[in-house]
Amino acid sequence: MSHPIKPDLKTEWLPVLLLILSFGLAIYFYQSFPERVATHWGLDGQVNGYSSRGVAAFLLPGMALGMYLLFLVIPYFDPKKEQYAAFAPVYHRFKSLMVGFLSLLFVMMGLNGLGYTVDMGFWTPLLIGALFIAIGWLLNKVKMNWFMGIRTPWTLSSETVWDKTHAASGKVFLLAGLLMAATVLAPGIGKIVLFILAIAILVLALPIYSYYLYRQEKAGKK
Repeated sequence: MSHPIKPDLKTEWLPVLLLILSFGLAIYFYQSFPERVATHWGLDGQVNGYSSRGVAAFLLPGMALGMYLLFLVIPYFDPKKEQYAAFAPVYHRFKSLMVGFLSLLFVMMGLNGLGYTVDMGFWTPLLIGALFIAIGWLLNKVKMNWFMGIRTPWTLSSETVWDKTHAASGKVFLLAGLLMAATVLAPGIGKIVLFILAIAILVLALPIYSYYLYRQEKAGKK
């Protein structure tokens, strides 16, 4: 059975290279880390979680590898696997984007664990904000499927609702990304407010919009 997204050297070299580099760094970090390594930071940039050096060295590369393998196998199990051909280039970019995000986050955390000054409270929100914006830019090209995109009862019930909802995703994710990035500039409670607002927009805006579009479509058919 042929693969729905047809991975080849052209599509896989970047995520595979990132994974190889990440695991190479993981071995180096494991040998160089202290026994306890900071692995979690609050919105204020203060460390609020530590892990053993083994977990700190291999958790994020392991997550990136798991993410990569998941992207490879998901199309096989999607009842709408024939749709993937229509957005295969975007699917491959998503795969590289997620592996790249986890790899870059791992490098920042690792450098911090080695004693270098990396302001995680500053760089992490910027990185997440950039990720949101990139996801929004890619989502409007995703066709209806059961695993990827804004999957609500209403988008999965109508291809028109799916397409219109995803066409709006760029603006929604752009706003959420900018709000997330803006947390680095906000004082005190402002960081929490902007963070909650960014997440609320992602969680609520597009599902509500998809429901509105669905109701409009149903009303138009009466």
